Amino acid sequence: MAVCTAAGLACAALTAMPASAAGDSLSAQYRTSATGATADQVEPWLEVTNTGSTTVPLSTVTVRYYFKSDGPSVSYRFACSWAVKGCGNITGTFGTLANPTATADRYLEIGFTSGAGSLAPGQNTGDMQLRFYRADWQTITQSDDYSFNGAQTSYANWNKITVQKSGSVVWGTAPAGNDPTNPPTDPPTDPGNPGDPNAPTLFDDFNYSSSSDAAVQQHGWTVKSGQGGPGVAGATWSPQDVTFVADGASNKVMNLRLTTDGTAAGTKETELQTTARKFKNGTYAARVKFNDTPTGGPDGDHVNQTFFTFTPLNAPMDPDYSEQDFEYLPNGGWGETQNIMYETSWETYNPDPWNAVNTHGQQYGSLDGWHNLQITIDNTNITYYIDGNQVAQHGEPYLPETPQWIDFNHWLIDLAGQTSSTPRSYNEQVDYVYFVKDQVLTPAQVQSQVAAFRTANTTFKDTVPGS
Repeated sequence: MAVCTAAGLACAALTAMPASAAGDSLSAQYRTSATGATADQVEPWLEVTNTGSTTVPLSTVTVRYYFKSDGPSVSYRFACSWAVKGCGNITGTFGTLANPTATADRYLEIGFTSGAGSLAPGQNTGDMQLRFYRADWQTITQSDDYSFNGAQTSYANWNKITVQKSGSVVWGTAPAGNDPTNPPTDPPTDPGNPGDPNAPTLFDDFNYSSSSDAAVQQHGWTVKSGQGGPGVAGATWSPQDVTFVADGASNKVMNLRLTTDGTAAGTKETELQTTARKFKNGTYAARVKFNDTPTGGPDGDHVNQTFFTFTPLNAPMDPDYSEQDFEYLPNGGWGETQNIMYETSWETYNPDPWNAVNTHGQQYGSLDGWHNLQITIDNTNITYYIDGNQVAQHGEPYLPETPQWIDFNHWLIDLAGQTSSTPRSYNEQVDYVYFVKDQVLTPAQVQSQVAAFRTANTTFKDTVPGS
């Protein structure tokens, strides 16, 4: 086969398309960097090209790579090594075919978050260097896989990969009897049993009088005090600035206040963390109000407003360290000059000299106001949602190995954003936090569970066993 041009403009003419694809507006190009009959990892590198006449949002596009599993009990993990669109904007899930064939009983489905943007006519996604491997790291046989072509080491059209737009096939030919449909008849496998009413659960509506309320500690929370990282050396963590304020007739929200006068000594930050490390796989959710501007004084400080989970770093490059972050920077920071949200998954790091093993998704633009944040973790992926929309997904090596804490903090990255000596304060508010152990819930299921707690006037519940 001929190789597609760099821009992908001529790809549609390079191979014969199936009859059903005569009106295609998208095509798939494939190459592999793992050409052997067996491999440690399958490496389907992909590009998707818009060969039509209208702009296509990538969030409506999926791509399927079909393969024969090495056994009915073998599980696989997806990873993105590098992509022009950003690995944080690419998702990978595995599914089981409704009608297995001699060369395919599973598939890897690649999707895109809204952060991947759109493809104008003639554009393509650019390089997506993807891979997947057995969860037990045993060798994979790929010579019997439907979508594998070890001879294709340069990008070219490949119709043994299907491209779907809004669930309908627009390119390629699936294994016999397995054309994807909308809605799908063979959805990706979903670990766990979402919605189990008996699953261990934490729910806190933050119905406290103050940070010194005895119930705060009794309910398993620690309010940070003193000094120490992250952020500006010499800043102070202030329990008095963790308050609980009325939000309507009966509901309270937690307020995390950050105050600064442009100096380390004049900076007070806030943090609330679970006392117990007992949270790992499952669904984490919180409703958080971010604020772009201070309550008074000059704006521009590099503040960080967060919701995250983590384990401690016991030594440089500790293999048991993990962290999953929502970090909103309303005034930028870390080299960014505008509003940005990060979803960062950490494997480990070395503080000195700095060496980070992590990956992230990101979205530019203001998130001022209330938002529903959600993280789900299973044995395959860490998936991040904002207001019901998936914004990032990360697989190995970033999955947590040990139990974690749940944490909210509001801190100052550096003193470079605003140098004025006029005191100013920023607020981050939290309506509730919710965790359910070993269950992968949809955003709609989370909202239903939270509504049920509030209907029952349940302000706190913790049935999650200790680690």
